[in-house]
Amino acid sequence: MKLSFIKTHPQAQVPLRMSDHASGYDLFACLEESVILAPMQRMAIPTGIAMAIPEGFEAQIRPRSGLALKLGLGILNSPGTIDADYRGEIKVILINLGTEIVSITPGMRIAQMVFARVEHFSFEQCESLDETSRNAGGFGHTGE
Repeated sequence: MKLSFIKTHPQAQVPLRMSDHASGYDLFACLEESVILAPMQRMAIPTGIAMAIPEGFEAQIRPRSGLALKLGLGILNSPGTIDADYRGEIKVILINLGTEIVSITPGMRIAQMVFARVEHFSFEQCESLDETSRNAGGFGHTGE
């Protein structure tokens, strides 16, 4: 399947799958120079890429596990959602959850993007819902 994209910055890098069986495409920081994230600081990091996601799909922006483990970097509102009608530059909201300053360098792989189908529903109000073994059991209802 092909996906149309543009570079919003000449130094932008095309998202890449890093292995044959990878479900995600790595996104790269499109920066003129390195930026610093202090512990608990967050920042929207540009990728220099805008896309035309086909109707019926979304792109989910997820953390890279290696960055989370090694540097404490996460993504706020994870997974981030890019809707099919958005045409602006993709930016990744990184947060430094670690205890050390982290440098985000130009071209650094900062996140992964996974595409997923989206189903649409119409809502119908009713008087009651069908019964299940869980019913209204919420957070922690099955124990620890």
